[in-house]
Amino acid sequence: MGQPSQEFAISAREERDGAFARQESRFRNWVTADGSSGFAPEAGRYHLYVCRACPWAHRTIIARALMGLEDVISISFVDPIRDDRGWAFTEPGRYEDPINGFKFLSEAYLAVDPGFDDRVTVPVLWDRRRGTIVNNESAEIFRMLHTVFAPLAQHPIELYPAAHAAEIDALNARVYDHVNNGVYMAGFSRSQRAYEHAVVELFSMLDELDERLADRRFLFGRTPLESDWRLFTTLVRFDVVYQIHFKCSIRKIAEYRNLWPYLRDLYQWPAVRETVSFDEIRDHYYRTHTMLNPFGLVAVMPALDFEAPHHRDQL
Repeated sequence: MGQPSQEFAISAREERDGAFARQESRFRNWVTADGSSGFAPEAGRYHLYVCRACPWAHRTIIARALMGLEDVISISFVDPIRDDRGWAFTEPGRYEDPINGFKFLSEAYLAVDPGFDDRVTVPVLWDRRRGTIVNNESAEIFRMLHTVFAPLAQHPIELYPAAHAAEIDALNARVYDHVNNGVYMAGFSRSQRAYEHAVVELFSMLDELDERLADRRFLFGRTPLESDWRLFTTLVRFDVVYQIHFKCSIRKIAEYRNLWPYLRDLYQWPAVRETVSFDEIRDHYYRTHTMLNPFGLVAVMPALDFEAPHHRDQL
């Protein structure tokens, strides 16, 4: 479809050293419990624009499902196939926007900022009452959903306990740098040196995480917390896409003694497998990134059994 994705807009840094530089999120307002931010947590007021294929948006889809916020926050999915016009609503009933009738997600950005000319990203938390974007930073939307919206949730869970808050923040930062964004640093590198550096950093972190999980079910003990779900959205795409498409080729997650059963454990967690669409994930990466895959060939799904027993509950 059309021209290469906006994901390949080249920054000055990329021109200089070949390393991928991620765009900063523009909209950073918060929904607060007392509404002092101008955005109070209210059922039916907010809407999520997401893509099932995107790992950043996937975080918010998972939080909504885990908390039971489906009747509180509505949701729209964009088509995973994207061209130079950005994320689009292309099919009634499947990829459509019943809230504003947008044809492209860029319309939401331009409605709020007519001069917006950066890359349009998902997820987007939209305020239906004020007709504006609240936030387009996935980590912040994810945290809002499992904290400030907890009183409205059908089955709220604790993903950011105060006892582990500092540790969670520290681990989140390292997982983001070396894993979540690390796969992109490898895949979108424009020099051999930048690519190899990213891959080494990525697998060093994966090795560390595998060792950490040797004697505990999840990253902080017996219950999955925020860090687990932030890691999950990258791991679940790894062997299916990143290992092949982004040349993260040292090992597969399925070859790790602890990470592979840990990944299956999270995948099989109640309400989570329904948030994963391997078809949309594969279509998006292989058919959208034309500079990496000019013929748009979609790699055959690897022989992975995500439903196999994980035995992690014995830890």
